[in-house]
Amino acid sequence: MEAPVPFPAGGRAAETVAFDRRELSVILRLYGLMVSAGEWRDYGISHGPEVAVFAVFRRTAENPLYRIEKRPKLRAKQGMFAVVGEDGRILRRGHELEAVLKVLERKLIRPVE
Repeated sequence: MEAPVPFPAGGRAAETVAFDRRELSVILRLYGLMVSAGEWRDYGISHGPEVAVFAVFRRTAENPLYRIEKRPKLRAKQGMFAVVGEDGRILRRGHELEAVLKVLERKLIRPVE
């Protein structure tokens, strides 16, 4: 029987950036509205050492329509939340998630005929 391999000296496990419960609640509320409007159909969540991403898809097998990103390192600069379009352009960035998501809520407003 071999001895267990110790953790690396002086190093911690890499921290993972993730959305907290409140942030996910806000994002999923908007997601539910967009699904019921027929705009969005699927989503994916990714967590990494520098960024957490909530990707929204029109269909499952295509590139994300929008990406909602959380980058804590940008907290003191432009704000840690961003909405990125399909082409990679940043549509909105800010410190408050609700304010950043307003750019997507505008897609729900349509003229009534």
